[in-house]
Amino acid sequence: MAKKPFQFKQFSIYQDRCAMKVGTDGVLLGAWASLERQPFSVLDIGAGTGLLSLMMAQRSTAELIDAIEIDDNAYEQCTENFEASAWNDRLFCYHAGFDEFVDEIDDKYDLIISNPPFYSEAVTSGSMQRDVARNNFSLPFDELMKGVAKLLDPKGTFNVVVPYKEEANFREIASKYKLFPSRITHVKGNVAAETKRSLLEFTFSKLPNCVKDELVIEHARHEYTADYVQLTKDFYLKM
Repeated sequence: MAKKPFQFKQFSIYQDRCAMKVGTDGVLLGAWASLERQPFSVLDIGAGTGLLSLMMAQRSTAELIDAIEIDDNAYEQCTENFEASAWNDRLFCYHAGFDEFVDEIDDKYDLIISNPPFYSEAVTSGSMQRDVARNNFSLPFDELMKGVAKLLDPKGTFNVVVPYKEEANFREIASKYKLFPSRITHVKGNVAAETKRSLLEFTFSKLPNCVKDELVIEHARHEYTADYVQLTKDFYLKM
């Protein structure tokens, strides 16, 4: 019997065969990414369950939403989640590594989005599949940014979530490929907590002023801030 899916307001995510489950990082990124430029084409790098692609399909009128996933089980589950959605005619998942995808694709994307593996140190969870999904040796930041720079339209945007402690390093790598931050949101669990995540938007234009702000998720346990509710209310059932 299939395990119950994670139910959002307009779609469901089955994730029992995926190493990385639906989490706050992905939902935040999918809700935060700007669609101001009304992208025609979107690319989701390291799709996992397909969450980001499905959020882009719900939020935008993009006619082409491509996803890449290298893990066999995650690819199959992502494809099934796409097919079960209301937007299955706009969603497609490639079963490939990012490097081979970059080598074979000549098209440019208006919007690229990624919740990449980001543990640079060795971590063990007891599951090899999960460890590979979490460790950036499976997709080093330099390889990610090199590929993004090739696939991103000159006027496009790249949106990503990384640990706050990795932000400076990530921005330095991005600058090497002429990608510069245009918007940054620092995420904290609560007011007293340390900053844990950085939501970053990059473009090829080096703007004089990068828009920076902060997002606090909770006042107290399960007591969410108005900013967090406003950002995620179109997705979470209980928001």
